[in-house]
Amino acid sequence: MKKISLKVGFLVFISIFIIDTVLFFFLHNGIIHSRVDEELMSLKARGNNHRDVLEESFKEETLQHIVLMESQSDTDVVITDQHGKVIASSDTIDDEIIQELSKKILSPPRDGMVLEDNWKQEQYLSTVSPFFINAKNNGYVYMFKRTDKVQELISRLNEHFFLAGLLTILFMIITILILSKVLTTPLIKMKEATKKLSRGDFTVTLPRLGNDELGELGQGIQLLAKDLNYIKQERNEFLASISHELRTPLTYIKGYADISRRKNISEEERATYLNIIYEEADRISLLVKDLFDLAKFDKNSFTIMKEKINLSEMLQAIYQKISPAFINRNVQLEMHCSSKIFIDADPVRFEQVLYNLLDNALKYSEAESKTTVEVKKINQNIHIYIKDQGKGIPKEDLPYIFGRFYRVDKSRSRALGGTGLGLAIVKEIIEAHGGTISVESSLNNGTCFEIIIKENKE
Repeated sequence: MKKISLKVGFLVFISIFIIDTVLFFFLHNGIIHSRVDEELMSLKARGNNHRDVLEESFKEETLQHIVLMESQSDTDVVITDQHGKVIASSDTIDDEIIQELSKKILSPPRDGMVLEDNWKQEQYLSTVSPFFINAKNNGYVYMFKRTDKVQELISRLNEHFFLAGLLTILFMIITILILSKVLTTPLIKMKEATKKLSRGDFTVTLPRLGNDELGELGQGIQLLAKDLNYIKQERNEFLASISHELRTPLTYIKGYADISRRKNISEEERATYLNIIYEEADRISLLVKDLFDLAKFDKNSFTIMKEKINLSEMLQAIYQKISPAFINRNVQLEMHCSSKIFIDADPVRFEQVLYNLLDNALKYSEAESKTTVEVKKINQNIHIYIKDQGKGIPKEDLPYIFGRFYRVDKSRSRALGGTGLGLAIVKEIIEAHGGTISVESSLNNGTCFEIIIKENKE
């Protein structure tokens, strides 16, 4: 994770560094150009002031006064006639410079003009302002400022920029380190959590990491850990349940097979033991069949062959087959369904669902109670209710009754039979048909299963 921290920090640093460099470059150039422009404007303003004085009083004393003023400042003045001859100067300025500058003067505006602004290569910055005596151009006022003064100013400005750049880089590094730590710490925690998950340790707890994408990822890992832990527990319970369900009949088979092999038992006893062996083998066969069905559901290879079914006719056929078992237990069975209700379903699988639910109702019903199958059409859906008046299911068991090998009877009484997979298979079949199944129950008041499936309108 240090690698990603360094990578993130490096990329952020490079990005900010490039942005800051570009901004510093434009800011630096902008300040320099502004400062040079200010110097030129100041220089031209001084020249215009001298021009105004000369136009009011053009005499020797005025010229000397102007020269004296500029000799005490960091600028120089040169005053020439209209032909370029120097008539006053505050410093010794090379005549060649004056001649070169005079060539640039064609018709300078009264407000003056900039003659030289190249502060990097030239010796002076310069401006010129024409002055007029009696409405005639009588000469020019040249103002000069040595560029080394400007360069010193810019050099100090560069030092400030350099110091500001170093401080910016320092603060940027500190900020990036803090941000990298803030950003990568959740990733490090999630990496450690996923390592624990890969080792099979699902007791992962991640703190709340906020409402952003990282927070959602952390919640996803937490949920994954919870689901994997649940699946692990379910798998362990599943394997334990299979072991229990197989161990008991196998113990019976082995035990009674050993007894049947004895020579000192009667044929009647041997037949009894062989019948028990047959029943237990049949029990194992039923368990394997149920497991095979569930395995096909898990692999999504369980096929449903739907066709249009008259639900009333199916229920009447089921009634004919199962009613003797209800009569034998002295339990009343009633079915109420309109002959005009049709559904799209696999007849074999849907019949398996109804048989399973009715068989459960019979197992947990007392004598002289009643079991009712009622079919209603509600909002274009078919609702099938299988209601008994049996023992009922404790409230704490209701959320789990569709689980594999889950039994309300924790003792796994053999008197009630079954593999504990029936309701799990029922739920899978109903959902494969695009329907839902739910249950309501209370102790000693019976249980009601509700199946909701779409109606066939054709």
